[in-house]
Amino acid sequence: MLLMSEAQPFFFPRGRTACLLIHGFTGTPREMRKLGEYLADLNYTVLGIRLAGHATRLEDLMRCRWEDWLASVEDGLALLHANYDQVFAIGLSMGGALALLAAANYPLHGAVGLSTPYDLPHDWRLRFIRWLKYLLPTVPKGTSDWHNPTLAKDHREYPAYPTASIEQLRGLLAKMRQELPLIRIPVLLIHSRQDRAVTPENAIRIYEHLETPEKKLVWLENSGHVITCDTDHPIVFHEIAAFLKTFAIVGTSS
Repeated sequence: MLLMSEAQPFFFPRGRTACLLIHGFTGTPREMRKLGEYLADLNYTVLGIRLAGHATRLEDLMRCRWEDWLASVEDGLALLHANYDQVFAIGLSMGGALALLAAANYPLHGAVGLSTPYDLPHDWRLRFIRWLKYLLPTVPKGTSDWHNPTLAKDHREYPAYPTASIEQLRGLLAKMRQELPLIRIPVLLIHSRQDRAVTPENAIRIYEHLETPEKKLVWLENSGHVITCDTDHPIVFHEIAAFLKTFAIVGTSS
């Protein structure tokens, strides 16, 4: 079996408004599934994609470029645009960066960035990452910042960061930063003040560089990085539902 256990993509066909759910770097569609089930119960159609190189083997991710991750998003958007009246992109962490990049380039009705990075943390090794990836193929993950360890047990992810993939993530974020001012659709950002993986300053910088008049930043107080699954996830789900209800032009009935 190629896919990691319980890490498969998902599709819940419901109403005429559709949501593309995009997981994070080294994560899997599972971290978006509870949100997908919640939105499906509200009669939104939901597609939770698997990004290229994810949810299989770490070696698969090492071979991917950031354009491959964007192509995964493009595939999902093409499927939804062909069959539904409105499409929103909702992404976690790197998935949020992909949702914002999509918002600048594709006909979306809104985008949601959850725990989204503006840039990578300052690290002198990034200056040499083009060569370092050959000497140090993977980087260990730090201490988890989950607020609810019980919920963390259901999370599925790779155990380390491929150094070559960090280089690609750096390129993706540079492209996102370049195109943030081009976004003209509504944007919702949600970030935890307790996020140790992507510090809160990232959300502020994204918000400041968005020129769309319809933008909102919501802060959480009791979650770590994976806010779709941690303690404050009911707040996350409620805010996203309110955002969709505000900016959906047509109803969600089938």
